[in-house]
Parts: sequence; C-alpha cells; structure tokens
Amino acid sequence: MTEKVLEVKNLEVIYQSKKNIFGGIKNVYAVNGVTLSADKGEILAIAGESGCGKSTLAKAIMKLIEPKSGEIIVDNQNVENLHKRKELKNFYKKIQMIFQNPYASLNPKMKIGQILREPLEINTELNKNEIDEIVIKKVHSVGLDEDCLKRYPHEFSGGQRQRIAIARALVLEPQIIIADEPVSALDVSIQAQIINLLKELKNELNLTILFISHDLSVIKYISDKIAIMYLGEIVEMGKTDEIFTNPKHPYTKALLSSAPELNPDKTKEKIQLYGELPSPENLPQGCKFHTRCPYVFDKCKTETPNIATFSENHICKCFLYN
Repeated sequence: MTEKVLEVKNLEVIYQSKKNIFGGIKNVYAVNGVTLSADKGEILAIAGESGCGKSTLAKAIMKLIEPKSGEIIVDNQNVENLHKRKELKNFYKKIQMIFQNPYASLNPKMKIGQILREPLEINTELNKNEIDEIVIKKVHSVGLDEDCLKRYPHEFSGGQRQRIAIARALVLEPQIIIADEPVSALDVSIQAQIINLLKELKNELNLTILFISHDLSVIKYISDKIAIMYLGEIVEMGKTDEIFTNPKHPYTKALLSSAPELNPDKTKEKIQLYGELPSPENLPQGCKFHTRCPYVFDKCKTETPNIATFSENHICKCFLYN
C-alpha cells in the first residue's frame, strides 16, 4: 500500500504587483487551485512553460511564501498550522530544497564544511563529532571527497556545487526533496550525472522528490508521475508512461510536440502553440488555455472544464472529454 507524504489541496497563491504610475496595485494569480499528491519513494515531476507557477508552488510547499488559500499537508501535518520555532525545525527536517543555480545557492564566504554543518547545528541537538560524521557521510554519498570541506564554493565547478547543494539538502535526512530546475544551469554531460545521482539517492534513501523542470527528456527519464501546469493550474496528471504514450490535453500534446526526438514518430499528432503565455495579472475567462488552443469551443471561453478521469492516476481538465 502506498503512503502519501505530500498532499496539496486547492492551493492558491496571489502576489500583489508594485504600484504603477497611476497608483494602482494589481493581483498576480500565480497558483490557482492546484491539487496533487506524492507517494513515499516517488518522483513527481512538475512541467510547464516559464511563468506557469512551478517555482511559486515549490516555495509555498516549503513555507517560504504564504498561500492565499488551500492546504499543504506534509507527513500528515498541515503546514499552515506550523508557527512555533520547534515546529518549524521539525518541518524542515522532513522537507528540503535544491535550488536552480548552484552558483547562487551556496554562501561564498563559508567553507563547504561550514555550509553542510549549519543545518545540523540549527535544527538538531547533535554534538560536534556526530555532526562531522554525518557531513562526511553525505559528502561521500554525492560522489565528493571529504577534502572539499576545507574549500570555498568558488573553487568548484557548477556540477560539483550542485552535488554540494544536494548534500546540504540531505544532511537532515528529509523524507521529501524539492528540486527546482536542478540541472538547467549545467552542461548537458553534467546534467546526466546529477540526474543519475538523484535517481540513485531516491532508491537508496526511499526519498520522495518533487522535480520541477521544463525539459521533457529529463522528466521522462527521472519521473514516476507527471503534473502538467499551465497558468497556475494542473491541466493533466498521470504516470509518466501514460502521459508520454497517451497525452490527452492539447497543451500536453503541444509540449510533447516541441520536444526534439532522434527518430520522431510521424504518425503522432503534432500541435504547435501560437501566441505568448497570457499574463497572470489578467487571466483568461473559462478554460485558461482557450486563447492558444487549436480545438477551442465557444464554451471554453466562458466555462471551466471539469476533471476527466482516464485511469486510477491519469486525469485531465478539458472540454474535449466533458
């Protein structure tokens, strides 16, 4: 029986833009009613164009920003109810984040040993020897030698820095890792090494990983389940094989059509997107995708589609199936 360690229910995140020259303030609708879940030991990928709300969703789950409404449940605890210092310490032992840019995510004034020791010193009561033992173990687990602990971040390559960032995320032995575009700033050959490392660590530690990326080839290789996000909404979600072999939503089909292939299947339906992603300050009425959809109906412009279910794990929001 699978164990859900992360649940997001009807989550909404709204930013307020700065005052314009006329003194007005606009709402930016970044996340709009997202519902998803991840099981223990599962890699759930969030895919979509830049600006669709992927990183905002990650920050809300990490309690780095406050949502407007909805629930985030981590290990059967509602994140919204965690306010006390002790509660937050326990929360961050369960969930950690790997950021996109390995050059900006490490403090340049601290040696690697200090960077890796800090989370343990803040969030645990372990003594110095116990902390040193954990730090050395985690450094070895990401393929680095303990000599790196005496050096500064600028002495490492991008791939090595991202390994250090992964080690920092692992020192508290969390159940969940949120990886926000963890390989997009790296060379292709280094990307493969980091992706393989994450898969190995997932299997070894039974980690749950929320993997955010716009690279569908990476997502196909690493993920167990995929959620397709458009303008702050999940428009399709399912097992990786189902999404790639039998996509339902026109936006999912368009994303897959845009991915380069060595031996493309000419029998597959190809969809090309036109126009830009609408501004989250002025969301379209009805189905959010109707302004770019090749199959748009009249009701798409005024009504919101219901969720259609195709299998136990495969769902889609589109009037083609309502």
